[in-house]
Amino acid sequence: MPDLKTTPLYDFYKKQSAKLIDFGGYLLPVQISGIKQEHHAVRTAAGIFDVSHMGEFLVRGDHAAQFLQMMVTNDISKAQPGDAIYTAMCYENGGTVDDLLVYCLSENHYQLVVNAANIKKDFLWISDHAPQQVILTDQSDKTALLAVQGPRALDIVQKITDFELSTIKHFKFVENVPLGGIPCLVSRTGYTGEDGLEIYCAWEKAPQIWAALLIAGEKDGLIPCGLGARDTLRFEARLPLYGQELSPEITPLEAGIGFAVKTQKSENFIGKSALINQKADGLKRKIVGIEMIDRAIPRTHYSVYAEATKIGEITTGTQSPTLGKNLGLALIDSNWTKTGTIVEVDIRGKRKKAKVIKTPFYKKS
Repeated sequence: MPDLKTTPLYDFYKKQSAKLIDFGGYLLPVQISGIKQEHHAVRTAAGIFDVSHMGEFLVRGDHAAQFLQMMVTNDISKAQPGDAIYTAMCYENGGTVDDLLVYCLSENHYQLVVNAANIKKDFLWISDHAPQQVILTDQSDKTALLAVQGPRALDIVQKITDFELSTIKHFKFVENVPLGGIPCLVSRTGYTGEDGLEIYCAWEKAPQIWAALLIAGEKDGLIPCGLGARDTLRFEARLPLYGQELSPEITPLEAGIGFAVKTQKSENFIGKSALINQKADGLKRKIVGIEMIDRAIPRTHYSVYAEATKIGEITTGTQSPTLGKNLGLALIDSNWTKTGTIVEVDIRGKRKKAKVIKTPFYKKS
């Protein structure tokens, strides 16, 4: 596959005969041992993911904090060094530029972690709005990112460091944690609905850390995982995927991440007026969970109907590996979003019954 970038773990994938696909311009594994096996490993033990395709930007300089307050929907004014904040960036009309994490490294010094397919777009968007005092640097090609997720994740990573990882609370991080002697930024975050850590390191050091973790976790059930399991895991936990639950046409409020939209903050962030108006007028559509009643699997972009009228479409759908049910997330007319409402999904020209259910589909016990 020409013109595709590879991550530092590419040689590992070739040796494992992993099934590789184009994702965000990178050649990445959709599965290594099998999606269901990888999914269940994360739910019951631990999985390790190479997510080095994600983008990392550094934002620093006088007024960097003030600038980011104007760019993102969440309130970062009270962020302290060591805080990780989930947020979105919006267009003036409230549509979503991207969802991202903001890491407060120090006063007026931040790291942004953006979606791989949006790296160029996001960097240009932020650059176009940045004042001269703010310095923006794209570190994506220098930074590798590994995620160890699952109930045994912390115990496994603990085996290769003297730093007490349990002291890192959820949505907090610590810099220069030595993992196998290699300094890393370690964050108590993830995209699976399980506890775990995300590990940022120098690009060329990732294979060494990856190998050390696989050895450390061998007896604890740790296995390498691909994008397929990452998608089913995040789906069960109702974590949005940009391009499906979020897009320039879908606002953060419609997507169900209103907790990351602070319209009460004083700064007039981009999209604030549109989101205030949308909230005041009441959402005309929103994303809900559905469970199929008829035997069928809903898939992305399948149309959803109620009383012979199209009311929206599936954004993500699959058979849940954890629950064994055919489930979907659907962006539909708000009049039909009450739990228990019966709808129909058009599956290859045939209408199949489904019902609206509560999300997330899965919560760790």
